[in-house]
Amino acid sequence: MDAHLRDLRYFVAVAEELSFTRAAADRLFVSQPSLSKQIRQLERSLRTTLFDRGHRAVALTEAGAALLPRARRILADWDEAHRTVAGLHERVLTVGFQTRINRGLIPTVTAAIARTLPGWQLRFRQISWADPTTGLSSGDVDVAIAWLPVPPGYASKTIRAERRWVALRADHPLAAVPEVPFADLTDQPFVALPTTAGALRDHWLATDQRRTPARVTATATTSDEAWEAVASGLGVLLLAEGNVAAFQRDEVLCRPVTGLPDSHLAVVWREADTREAVRVFVDASCLCV
Repeated sequence: MDAHLRDLRYFVAVAEELSFTRAAADRLFVSQPSLSKQIRQLERSLRTTLFDRGHRAVALTEAGAALLPRARRILADWDEAHRTVAGLHERVLTVGFQTRINRGLIPTVTAAIARTLPGWQLRFRQISWADPTTGLSSGDVDVAIAWLPVPPGYASKTIRAERRWVALRADHPLAAVPEVPFADLTDQPFVALPTTAGALRDHWLATDQRRTPARVTATATTSDEAWEAVASGLGVLLLAEGNVAAFQRDEVLCRPVTGLPDSHLAVVWREADTREAVRVFVDASCLCV
């Protein structure tokens, strides 16, 4: 039976992480049992063992070490072939995002694309907060506008830094405060990103600035879900200053938060993607700093 490209991607992720847990959670965003099952299937198709699985460590076997550089080359060749064929079919650059981009970014980038790459178009695709790569890992998008941090394996350039604010139900006691110290929020119930968002979930919970874990009372995968949770009184939510206008409505008020470092909005792309269209998009995005 021929191996699928997905099996090779799974194998490379485990081989580079030397951990099924990290590969599943941080690279592939699948469950560990599902990942283990796929690797076992690949081993059966190759009629060999690719990993020595210890209680505390995973190591490549001789066969696994021989397969790794070849698997990387196969995946790189396929990705390049896919980009080439897609480029011949339609000159479209797909941009991933998770919350409204705004900030005057799109007119600037669109003008740069039209000037530098005539005939190319931008397509925008909203991605769930459950995916910390904003659609890059699946190949659904070519570039992304996303908040840092992003997982390893992706290149990024910061577009701008923004202060963090908090969204509160309009009748929340802290809504009457012009600026909310983060110390006054640490005991509040929070609306959080899904656990698969990893470090990004921690950022929007301000985990590094807490002495005790956040009290998460609701999870949202999109900004609309988050707004509904805040409006319903399920919890408060940290958000970037540039998204306040889109979030603030009759039922929800937003206030600046003191005592937190800024958030950083970035343009993100796959490190191995050297296409001119990607470079033009990245350069144009950075003009908006």
